[in-house]
Amino acid sequence: MECLTMQILLVICLIGAAIGSGLVAGIFFAFSTFIMTAFSRIPAEQGIAAMNSINVTIVRSPFMALFVPTLILCLVIAVLAVIDWRGGLSSLMLVGAAFYVIASFLSTIVFNVPMNDALAKVSGNGPEAIELWATYLRDWTWWNHVRTIASLLASVAFVRALMIV
Repeated sequence: MECLTMQILLVICLIGAAIGSGLVAGIFFAFSTFIMTAFSRIPAEQGIAAMNSINVTIVRSPFMALFVPTLILCLVIAVLAVIDWRGGLSSLMLVGAAFYVIASFLSTIVFNVPMNDALAKVSGNGPEAIELWATYLRDWTWWNHVRTIASLLASVAFVRALMIV
């Protein structure tokens, strides 16, 4: 019975992590492919205001109810992979968890959030704001590409692991 319970827990975690990381990848993909491009085409003052509004809104949105629980599922999956090593299956589980935890979640905290915080301190369309906005668009979007790809690869690894379970 204990083995069956662990198996069910593993499958539920993998399904949740596959869906969660896939949805997160989709949200990041939207930013990488058209939202940031659209912001780059409007005056810096408007782009800064729009991005600052998004950054305030997102921390109180359903996105956080997806982003953080997916992290928790990934951590559980990593622990399950280690405590019950199953070769290729456990490797896929760890790879998926690592992509999400390190390249999606931690890169958000280490790179994107500090850029968001710096942008929140700027308003107007003076030379400093315009320069910061140009740098922000380039650097934030680059790290967002990393988060998009990592989240997608995590989802693929979890789906592949589900095919083995």
